[in-house]
Amino acid sequence: MELILIRHALPVRRELEEGIADPELSPAGRAQAQHLAEYLASEPIDALYTSPLLRARETAEPLASMKGLEVVVVDDVAEWDRNSNEYIPAEELKAAGDPRWKELANGMMGDADETPEEFRGRVVAALEALIERHPGQRVAVTCHGGVVNAYLSHVLGLPPTAGFFYPNYTSLHRVAASRGGHRSIVTINETSHLRGTGLPMGVVQQS
Repeated sequence: MELILIRHALPVRRELEEGIADPELSPAGRAQAQHLAEYLASEPIDALYTSPLLRARETAEPLASMKGLEVVVVDDVAEWDRNSNEYIPAEELKAAGDPRWKELANGMMGDADETPEEFRGRVVAALEALIERHPGQRVAVTCHGGVVNAYLSHVLGLPPTAGFFYPNYTSLHRVAASRGGHRSIVTINETSHLRGTGLPMGVVQQS
């Protein structure tokens, strides 16, 4: 089967005194999600799953509408900072020279509610359950940069950290998974659907 992990589109910046930020997509993010759906229009997708966080659910909506699929929420593919009272896009942190950007770039998880080992454990368990549920099919999951890093680092045999690379907005990361337990990474940071659009892609690539 083929597992497609999709990082969410660009959300708005949100900083709260208390409570959970959980921001919605920005106008650019909604455009990114639409381009993503159009890019995948010609590919058969058998099931569509999402993180419970709003930015991931809204990223899935255009694709679900185009494919006529139900979007199923999987709680354990939520990001490691799901309960944070702020969300600041990483490129804004980098541009401002904010020390939190350096922490993210160095694989640190900040004020997470779980250790890197616990985070990767729940992510891997959740995604492996989806693989088991859909033999021979193609399944897409809209999720987060930390989730993508956690699963791909597991496949590569790397130590559990917040991230070994930066997934761009609406980037696709394809993993071929066999019934015998073999996992092979097919693509990382697939973002050709954003090229030439003028939309932001992330801190690494430009559109």
